[in-house]
Amino acid sequence: MSIQFFPNKPHFDFMGKRWLGFGFSIALTVISLGLLFTQGLNLGIDFTGGILMEIHTEKPLDLGATRTLLNNQGFGEISLQNIAGSAEDVMIRIQVSKDEEQSKVTAKVKDVLASQISGIDYRKIDYVGPTVGRELVESGIWAVLCAFAAIMCYVWFRFEWQYGVGAILALLHDSIMVIGFFAVTRFEFGLTAIAAILTIVGYSINDSVVIYDRIRENMRRFKKMPVFELLNLSINDTLSRTVLTASTVMLSSLSLFIFGGEVIRGFSAAMVFGTLIGTYSSIYISAPTLIYLNIRPQLADSATPA
Repeated sequence: MSIQFFPNKPHFDFMGKRWLGFGFSIALTVISLGLLFTQGLNLGIDFTGGILMEIHTEKPLDLGATRTLLNNQGFGEISLQNIAGSAEDVMIRIQVSKDEEQSKVTAKVKDVLASQISGIDYRKIDYVGPTVGRELVESGIWAVLCAFAAIMCYVWFRFEWQYGVGAILALLHDSIMVIGFFAVTRFEFGLTAIAAILTIVGYSINDSVVIYDRIRENMRRFKKMPVFELLNLSINDTLSRTVLTASTVMLSSLSLFIFGGEVIRGFSAAMVFGTLIGTYSSIYISAPTLIYLNIRPQLADSATPA
């Protein structure tokens, strides 16, 4: 027996509330862009440059205590994680500002660790310069733009150009919201943040395509139905699936946030927030946009009742 979130077929008037959704999205977009340009992002080592150290210890290292120890020394952003599946092998990432000399910071880190931990073997010490950081920023931007272009082409060829426009508007909306989330929460914005945006984009477009598929199916079944009613019908038809999928993804992301540790905390928090936003945009951005793109021109006059 299949699981249904709603015991009976829902009849929510989503399109009747579309202007509330548009207003809410515009307000959040303005706030997110305002925070981005005024407060900026908490850029991580991947983008700003810093020190990468791989160490091996005789006994398993307490990552939480070591992170606190280094944070108390006034270093920049600190990140620690186990590598090679071993509790004795740890990678330490330390953000270094432009005014700091990396060799001096490295020497200080070694002194601090040696004062508390015995038997440290420094396997590798690398420096990430600002030039590499800029290249990573550019690569991240290109990755997102290429993903957008590929998704638009896919939706365009699978459906029609109107669906592609609606999908891209929703994805732009989702990406800006996630960036605003990082600006507000001050989670480190690095390559994992780019990965979070791309993952959320993939989730959001999947949700939109499911609704689009039902819209196209209903357009063939109900050839005389006004677009306004057809969109409401299609969203309600897929609502149980949408809620169940979103709940599953959110529970998984929430588990990562609680138990995954400090390294992926920003990623998992963004996934929880992005799942909510992606579900919302598939209903209140990508679908209602079709009303104004005349997917059924002969019924355009009845598409938006007063």
